[in-house]
Amino acid sequence: MDIATVVGLLAAIGILGSAILSGGDPSLYLDFASFLIVFGGTLASTLINYPLRDVLSVFGSLRNAFFHKQPSPDDLITRLVSYSIVARKEGILALEAHAKRANDEFLEKSVQLAIDGTSPELIKDILTTDLAFMENRHALGQSVLTAMGTYAPAFGMIGTLVGMVNMLVSLNNPSQIGHGMAVALLTTLYGALLANCFFLPCAGKLRVRTGHEMLVRELIIEGIMSIQAGDNPRIVEQKLKAFLPPAMREGYRAA
Repeated sequence: MDIATVVGLLAAIGILGSAILSGGDPSLYLDFASFLIVFGGTLASTLINYPLRDVLSVFGSLRNAFFHKQPSPDDLITRLVSYSIVARKEGILALEAHAKRANDEFLEKSVQLAIDGTSPELIKDILTTDLAFMENRHALGQSVLTAMGTYAPAFGMIGTLVGMVNMLVSLNNPSQIGHGMAVALLTTLYGALLANCFFLPCAGKLRVRTGHEMLVRELIIEGIMSIQAGDNPRIVEQKLKAFLPPAMREGYRAA
């Protein structure tokens, strides 16, 4: 579980809840009509903009914002350097048993291509294509969430206009003015909250996840290419450390 995502979401709920409780009755901030306008309108516009399959797939992508397990680059470098040592001592065919224990589909595929004697140019082409389409798939989920974050405040304003119309029509009936004003204000609140506390932050977290996964896969490609070329393990290590930021290189050296 990603602690930062959970803590951030709970902090937003806690801060908002504290502000509401300090102001009086929390039930004043609950209005089904307002929520229906914002959430229903946002979902409707998203369905107009994207195919149903893409909208449904975003719920699977959301899971990665809360639950995500990805090997750290420094651990992966250590593993690839150990693969290069095995390949130098026992031959590249000896890596087959190691690849099956990798628990990483992309790494296993990369090693298997090298074991099969695939040409370096073809290996790089296959893996780079895989990487590009992975990035495209992830970008689609991010774009759906970003679109929802854009639509939610807009429907909040639409709900405000609906509430204002209801309020103005009911000026001769004071008992209806309060409800119209509540719809007018709460829809704007709901739209802003959904956009800025959920849709847009989750889209941003998924972009960060994609960047990390791209780094890891590019590191795997470079490592496998270097191993297949028969590079010395120290050369393999130096090549792969170039992918790490300075702070992580220091941590890797210390480890």
